[in-house]
Amino acid sequence: MKLPSLPLFTDTFSAETVHLTNEQVGMYIRLLCFAWTKKGKPFTSQSAHIICQCKNVDCELAVNQILDEFFIRGENRNVWTHKRITTEINYLLDYYSKKSQSGKRGVQAKRNFASSETQAPIPIPIPIPTNNNGFLEFWKNLTIKRGSKKNAEKSYKKECSDFNPTELAKLFNKQSAKIQDKQFVPHVVTWINGRRFEDEDLPTQSLIEKIILPKNVPLGSVNIGTEGYWKTWIFPNGEKWNIHTFKDERKRID
Repeated sequence: MKLPSLPLFTDTFSAETVHLTNEQVGMYIRLLCFAWTKKGKPFTSQSAHIICQCKNVDCELAVNQILDEFFIRGENRNVWTHKRITTEINYLLDYYSKKSQSGKRGVQAKRNFASSETQAPIPIPIPIPTNNNGFLEFWKNLTIKRGSKKNAEKSYKKECSDFNPTELAKLFNKQSAKIQDKQFVPHVVTWINGRRFEDEDLPTQSLIEKIILPKNVPLGSVNIGTEGYWKTWIFPNGEKWNIHTFKDERKRID
């Protein structure tokens, strides 16, 4: 089955990649397109380097950073998948499967009806009125209400009718609180349509800032290596430390 175009929620994408360079954004999009085309099939780090056309170590390190931040490592430490793409593909496969089964049942029902003029008509179920109290409770508990309430309500009924509205609002508030610049907080309808309530905890605001040297690195220190977000430094007194690029964490190397 051929999948439709890759769904890209622009608000979410912009917020999650604002700290990346233009080159890294291009790498991320290449990897997303590849994962979508291959229907979420896992791929190796070496494949990612080839996909991003890496020709030097700096490029490979940049790709590794994208993999560490946005992709999920498999049981084989060198294999990667993307959670959101896997979720979307599974949803579409299930949707088309149910649609196909429904079509087959419809065809069979028409054949059965044509074979017997005395067959009783197929009863049409009476729709059960929906209750929007869940959405109203969800909306009331939001600390930030961005975007159309009407559109958010439609998406809520479609995606979140089985969820506890109060707990769902707490999750939205928790994720929004981690974004210091509130212009990057997604619209409620975008958050629901993207099923962000299924995500793991979002990165803190420090990951949205530009990459800078960690605080309190003494003058004269030398960076001798980089692995993911960790940089290895040799201090003027000869001590060797691993310092995290974003978090206020450091580990001394004996």
